[in-house]
Amino acid sequence: MAGGVGSRFWPMSTAEKPKQFIDVLGVGRSLLQLTFDRFEGVCAPENVWVVTNYRYKNLVKEQLPEIPEGNILCEPCRRNTAPCIAYVSWRIKAKDRNANIVVSPSDHFVINCDEFRRVVSQCLNFTGETDAIVTLGMKPTRPETGYGYIQADLSSSSPRNKEIFRVDSFREKPDLETAEKYIRNKSYFWNAGIFIWSVNTIVNAFRIYQPAISKVFESLLPVYGTDKEQEEIDKKFPECENISVDYAIMEKAEEIFVCPSDFGWSDLGTWGSLLVQSKKDLYGNGVIGNNVSLYDTHNTIVHTLNKKKVVVQGLDGYIVAEEDDRLLICKLSEEQRIKQFSGEN
Repeated sequence: MAGGVGSRFWPMSTAEKPKQFIDVLGVGRSLLQLTFDRFEGVCAPENVWVVTNYRYKNLVKEQLPEIPEGNILCEPCRRNTAPCIAYVSWRIKAKDRNANIVVSPSDHFVINCDEFRRVVSQCLNFTGETDAIVTLGMKPTRPETGYGYIQADLSSSSPRNKEIFRVDSFREKPDLETAEKYIRNKSYFWNAGIFIWSVNTIVNAFRIYQPAISKVFESLLPVYGTDKEQEEIDKKFPECENISVDYAIMEKAEEIFVCPSDFGWSDLGTWGSLLVQSKKDLYGNGVIGNNVSLYDTHNTIVHTLNKKKVVVQGLDGYIVAEEDDRLLICKLSEEQRIKQFSGEN
């Protein structure tokens, strides 16, 4: 899934080039490319599909030349994750009725890619043999209020896989007090938004729980893979309800499982989360850029990949980020207001 606008990462991320297409970590690969890299050995390039907004199709083609152009699906408008997932599921089913699918956001970060591949591969084996829907639950490292949580029934694992458990409930983003309770209770995990299922399982789930969305994509079966597909998608896609897959399917379906995982995951949703993942100096500063000097500065994230020299003095708990002709200097504690400050939609 690569259609988001990443407005909280302004000025690096803009509506013209959102964060998934940017080298956020300063490693020479964009987040989309790093996501593609993570699936090496799990999924052949010709079986990788990207759902994005039509305005980003050329960016996807440029950054992922390995995948067929026909595997880039273009949404004419934003409708959240359920229509996005429904579209690609019906499209894949039209090509392979027995496909097994991993749904992954394109703008997340994983430290231990080998462990990621191991977990995903065993979950694919599980969903290939069952009608189960599996979501990955990240073992929490702090009482995070910015993530949703999954409560697992740890009393007994699946007979087919000792690392997979039934989901008791999905929980909304909590306040700090509630998050601290979740941390003390070992059965709660961060909801990473990574889903694994067979194509038949997810299509049937949409038919049962979201018949209106199902009807849209079922009606397009004659045009998938033809030169009429985009024209018909442009007409029909806006009819879909704006709804997340969590609300549409996950909280309704019965055969829902979670695989607790620990591979160093972050959704990189904010500058603060980037600071958490960055290599920090003795004063808690994270620097992404090759020509940055810090003096009397603490707990600050600096991101500047351009060649100009940057000097920061006397800041504590700030974001300093520069991209092209845009510069942001903002308190980390106020980063939820960046969208307001920037005027980005």
